[in-house]
Amino acid sequence: MDQDVHRCKGMKDMLPDDMALFRHIEQTFRNLCQKWGYREIRTPVVEYLHLFTASGTLTPSKLGQTYSFLDWDGWSGERVVLRPDSTIPTARLYVDNLDGMGKARLCYVHNVFTFEPSGLENREKWQCGAEFIGGTGPLADAEIVLMAVDILKTLGIKNIEIQISHAGLIKTLLGEIEKDPAKQAELFDNILDGKLEDLKIEKGSELDRVLNLLLGSSGKSEGFLKNLESITYPILPAIGPAMENFIQIAELLSPVKGHFQFNLASGRGFEYYTGMMLQFNSGGVRIGGGGRYDDLFPLINSQVVPACGFALYLDTLTGMVKPPSSKGDSSQAIAVYPREPTRELIGAGFELCRLLRDEGFTAYLEPTEEEAQKSHRSISVRSKNGTMVFSLREKSGRPEKIFVTTDNLVGELAKVV
Repeated sequence: MDQDVHRCKGMKDMLPDDMALFRHIEQTFRNLCQKWGYREIRTPVVEYLHLFTASGTLTPSKLGQTYSFLDWDGWSGERVVLRPDSTIPTARLYVDNLDGMGKARLCYVHNVFTFEPSGLENREKWQCGAEFIGGTGPLADAEIVLMAVDILKTLGIKNIEIQISHAGLIKTLLGEIEKDPAKQAELFDNILDGKLEDLKIEKGSELDRVLNLLLGSSGKSEGFLKNLESITYPILPAIGPAMENFIQIAELLSPVKGHFQFNLASGRGFEYYTGMMLQFNSGGVRIGGGGRYDDLFPLINSQVVPACGFALYLDTLTGMVKPPSSKGDSSQAIAVYPREPTRELIGAGFELCRLLRDEGFTAYLEPTEEEAQKSHRSISVRSKNGTMVFSLREKSGRPEKIFVTTDNLVGELAKVV
C-alpha cells in the first residue's frame, strides 16, 4: 500500500525564501558579533546526557522534554541527547579546549531540540547566541545586553522590551524560606516555571511582605531598585549584595534609550543562572533570553569561571525581519539566453553570466527566450556584423535596451537594481 510521505511532526521545511531570510539574520548576527569581538564556534548536535543532568544543570521539566537515546558502543553504550540548550555545550567546549585561556567571547548559530507533545510547535529551534566566558561583574552583564539590543535594532526589530530579573535575589529569598538545599532547588525550579503558589510563607509576615514586594512589583530605572532596596533591606539584609549588583547593572544601562523593565517575577530560564536573567520581547512576543551563570562550570567538572550570555530565537525573528533587496537576490535573477543555439553565442552567454556574477548579480544561462523571460530580467545575446549585441528586457514591461559593451550593460543594471 502506498503511504503518504510527510515531514516529521514538529519539524519544519525551509524553502528558498525562508533560507534567504534565515541567512540574512544569521549573517547580520555574525557580522555584529565579530565587531563586538566575539568569535564563532560550533558544538556537536549530540552530547552525553550526563552533561545536562550533572548536579541539576536543567530543570526536571526541561529534562523531560529532551530527545535521548543509547549511543551503542558494544555493551558500554551511554545515553546521549540531541542538545536541548546551547550554553551548556559551549561551557563544555570551553572546558575541553580553551580552559585556562581566560576570557573568551564566543558566538554560535545552533539548532536545539525540545519535545513538544502536540507537534504543533517546532521541536527543532534555531538560536543565535553569544557567551562571554570569563566576563565578570556588571560591566560584562551590560555588554551582552547592549550587544543583543544592537543586533535586534540592526535587524529592524521594533518595540524591543527587555525584562531583567536577578537569580541571586531569588535564591537569597528562598534561603530564608527553606533551609534544605534540595528543597531550595525545587522551589527555584518552580519559580522559573512560574509556579509561585508553592512558596509557603505565613501570610502577613515580614517575609511575606518582602516576597510580595520583590516578586510583585516592577520598574524601569535604577531608582525603582534603590527604592525597593530601602524598603526590603532592613527586613532582609541578606539581599544586600545581590541587590547592589542588580542596581549597578541598571545604572550602566540607564544612559541607553530602551525599554528596560526590572521585574524579578519575569525570571524564566535555566536553574544554572546565578545573577542577572534576561527576556527579550517585541510586541509581547518573546524573542530571546539569557543571563549570568557563574556556578555552571563547577557542575561540569571545572573550576569556577564567571560567565554570561544570551540567545536570540531565530525562528521567531524570521516572522519579524524583512531582508533587504540586493542585486544578488535570486528573486532579482538575470536570465541570459542565446538568440540562436550556436557555440559562439552560448559561449558569450556563459561569459556574460560570469561577469554579472563577479559584479554581485545572480545570473544564469537559459536555453530559450521563453524560459529566460520567466525571470525578473532577461538578456538576449546575438551577433551582428561580428559584434556581440545584448538586449536587456524587464519583466515589468519597460522598453528593451540594447548594449554593445558589457561595461555599459553592467552600468545600466547597477542603476536599476
